[in-house]
Amino acid sequence: MRLRHIEIFHAIYTTGSITNAAKILHVSQPSVSKVLSHAEMQLGFNLFERVKGRLIPTNEAQMLFGEVDKIYQQMRSIKNTAENIKKTDFGNISIGVTPALGFGVLPRAIAGFQTHHPKVNFDIQTVHNNEVTQALFEHKCDFAMLFSPNEIAGLNCQTIAESELVIMYPKAMFPDGPEQLSLAQLEESPFIDISDSGPLGDLLWSRMMEENVQLQSTIKVQTYFIAARMVAEGAGVCVVDKFTAQGNLSDNIAFASFSPKLTFNIGVMHLENHSLSRVSEDFLSYISKEIN
Repeated sequence: MRLRHIEIFHAIYTTGSITNAAKILHVSQPSVSKVLSHAEMQLGFNLFERVKGRLIPTNEAQMLFGEVDKIYQQMRSIKNTAENIKKTDFGNISIGVTPALGFGVLPRAIAGFQTHHPKVNFDIQTVHNNEVTQALFEHKCDFAMLFSPNEIAGLNCQTIAESELVIMYPKAMFPDGPEQLSLAQLEESPFIDISDSGPLGDLLWSRMMEENVQLQSTIKVQTYFIAARMVAEGAGVCVVDKFTAQGNLSDNIAFASFSPKLTFNIGVMHLENHSLSRVSEDFLSYISKEIN
């Protein structure tokens, strides 16, 4: 039996007539009769007998209906799933994200998205630039959001926003609350160094070389979050992305832009041969709104 045969047979079996079957399927009665006749011809036996104006299933039809009903329910499930995917009413989004975006951007975007799409499931994992290739090629995430990503063969990368590196400082060190600082102004301040900080670390190092500035560091940490907490304790100044700074402000710390600004791109990466789902594309618009 073809799928159309199954659909017609199921409709007649459950409604008891060709007229009712035609109504629920939104087709003409002659069309239903034609498909039924074709199904019976292919099967080699009758599916219904006419008794007092009604179609009564034959013994063969009753034996067949259990299996047909299973397929019919699967067909309905496929149809409903396709409709939901089209409307982005439900789905699964697996994201690899640089930790800094987890302070505010990502939580706000997910909260806003789920207000309109409550059936969408999220799987969030933190990734660093040197881990993203493995995470994507092993299908651990659908896409990754990173700072200043490099071009990698086999991966598609699109820039969704721009941000900047900033200087976090204890307010006691710069009581006038400057909105901009230069590297030269930091030379006499204790500097909290963030080792292995990837492309952003390279960006800062290039600026230091350009301006021939050496910062004095007695403290080295591995994460921006720890560096920000060290600043909160008055241990020195640090250079972090703006999202980390905004997510770790307190009464005794502030941040300033570089003079001139030190900017970088925020990119979304995914496999070239694996396009993003409609629901993922829709969610990225929420991310862009939160960043920009």
